[in-house]
Amino acid sequence: MSEMTLFSKGGNAVPAHLRNLQLDETTKSLMGSGSGGKRISIRGGVFRMMVDGKEIAQNEDRAMNIIIVAANANVSRSYYEGTYQEGQSTAPSCWSNDGVSPDSRVESPQASKCATCPQNIKGSGQGDSRACRYSQRLAVVLENDIKGDVYQLTLPAQSIFGAAENGKMPLQAYAKFLGGHGLPVTAVVTGMRFDTASAAPRLTFRAVRALEEDELHTAQDKGKSPEARTAIAATVAMMDSTKPNATPMVEAPKDEAQPEPVKRGKKAAPKEVAEILDDWADNE
Repeated sequence: MSEMTLFSKGGNAVPAHLRNLQLDETTKSLMGSGSGGKRISIRGGVFRMMVDGKEIAQNEDRAMNIIIVAANANVSRSYYEGTYQEGQSTAPSCWSNDGVSPDSRVESPQASKCATCPQNIKGSGQGDSRACRYSQRLAVVLENDIKGDVYQLTLPAQSIFGAAENGKMPLQAYAKFLGGHGLPVTAVVTGMRFDTASAAPRLTFRAVRALEEDELHTAQDKGKSPEARTAIAATVAMMDSTKPNATPMVEAPKDEAQPEPVKRGKKAAPKEVAEILDDWADNE
C-alpha cells in the first residue's frame, strides 16, 4: 500500500476545513524571523505604503481613514548620535520599547533607566528638545479594506502628545476624548490628517463614523492577529527587514520638541455615538 501524502501529484489531500487557514505564529517562527512586514510611513508629510522596506504606493491626500485595531501600551524611545539626514533609516545608538529602560540588545545604553538618562533632559537635543525621542506604534487597517492587511503606523511625539486645537487632536487627546464618552477607539473609523501648520510631519485625529457590527467583529479579530502583535512590538527596521536577525533600526524623525501629556479637565457626560460624530462635524 503506497504512502498517502498531503500534496500528491495531480491532487490535494488536505481536508477542506484546513484549506483556508491562515499561518499561525508557530509556523511563521519555524519559517524564520526575517519575513518583513507592512507599514504606513509618514515621511515627508506623505502617506507611504511600505512592504518589506520598499515603498509600493503613495497617498498624496492630506487625510486617510483607518481603524486602529491595536496599540503598544507604552511610548517607545530612541536616541541617535550624529545628525539625521532626510530619508535615511538609521540604527539608533540606544532605544527602549517600553519607555522605561534600554532594550537588552542595545550595545551602549545611555543609562540604566530612561527617566534618569541625560539624553532625556530638555535641551539635550536641538534647541529645547530632548535628544531621546518618543514614538508610539499602532496596528491599523484601512477603512476601505477592513478585511485586508494589517499595517504598522509609528507616530512621532508631536502626533502623540498635546492638547486639542481647533478640533485637531493628537493621539492621546483623541483617545481620551472617545474614552471619556465610553467609546473605544477600536470601535470607530479614525480619520488621520496631516497638520499643514507643522513644519515636521504631524498627524491629528478625528472620529469619522462608528463601525457597523460586522466591521467591529472583523476589527476585533484583526487586533488579536499575529500581524497586529508584530506591528505593535517590532521596530520599523524589523518590519522592513527580510533578513533573519537583522539589526533593529527605526526610521528617524526630525528633531522636534517633546511635549509631555497634559492634564485634562473633568469628563463630559456620556453622549450617543451620533452626537459625538456631530460634534466633530461642527468643528470642521
